[in-house]
Amino acid sequence: MLRFLLRRLSESIIVLLVMSFIIYALLGLMPGDPIDLMIAANPELTSADAQRLKALYGLDLPIHERYLTWLGQALGGDLGFSRLHRQPVMDILLPRLWNSVQLMGLGFFLAAALSIPLGIWAALKPRSPRDHAINFVAFAGISVPPFWLAIMLIMIFSVWLGWLPASGMGQAGDPASRLQHLVLPVLAMTLLTVGGIVRFMRGSMIEALRQDYIRTARAKGLSQRGVVYGHGLRNAMIPVVTILALNFGTLFSGALITETMFGYLGMGKTIYDAILGNDYNLALVGLLFATATTLIANLAADLAYAWLDPRISLR
Repeated sequence: MLRFLLRRLSESIIVLLVMSFIIYALLGLMPGDPIDLMIAANPELTSADAQRLKALYGLDLPIHERYLTWLGQALGGDLGFSRLHRQPVMDILLPRLWNSVQLMGLGFFLAAALSIPLGIWAALKPRSPRDHAINFVAFAGISVPPFWLAIMLIMIFSVWLGWLPASGMGQAGDPASRLQHLVLPVLAMTLLTVGGIVRFMRGSMIEALRQDYIRTARAKGLSQRGVVYGHGLRNAMIPVVTILALNFGTLFSGALITETMFGYLGMGKTIYDAILGNDYNLALVGLLFATATTLIANLAADLAYAWLDPRISLR
């Protein structure tokens, strides 16, 4: 196990380094660096001033030299300064990161808590009326566009009923206000996620219940509950864990459409605004956070495989 963890950790570090260079290069190739934007805002700056400023900030160097300079500063704990917000990058990202964890974490937990039991219930009687009903709801959740769902939720609960605020984050220091503003985006994230997990859980459970060891367990007189939860569920959860891990990887990258529609300041909207505003440092660190979270989620999925099925060996 220790050897496996060390190998995966080293692989993750290599992936992060490669991704950091790719993201840095792509952002660097975008038209309009900060000096160009400064010149556009101040016509009195001459081309000589622009060249001097680019030399001062190292923007005249080749992309790989600029990347190595940034990497050395990042390894030393200096992740740069946000041009849009005029603050250190971490001062901007950490609060937005916590906002996304609240939104995506609650949506992820509720989706898993709803979809796994529904998938099992549908699998126990395939092609029955309840199976068709659950499948219909799951397909609807998969097919609904996020922006349309957000608009419908705002129309119903904010405009017509007036129960919940349509957008925003709530008042700082007021947990009740923050919770009210979280209800609609969390509901949207749950409805958008639950359908896919239900479909995977149903299909995996149906396949597990057809195996020989399930027939053997029933022949020995085990109850339906013991067969389903004692023997079938652990094996059925193996492919579902992959889907849960991929969904968990989005916790730190945010949900751009949902956050934009509800005016929620999470990681998705922050990264999108940073890219549009040529805020290289903020966009780069935000995207690296998303990459690191996906790698951690994949590692957690591998460990979960070994826990669910002892035949899987981690070497």
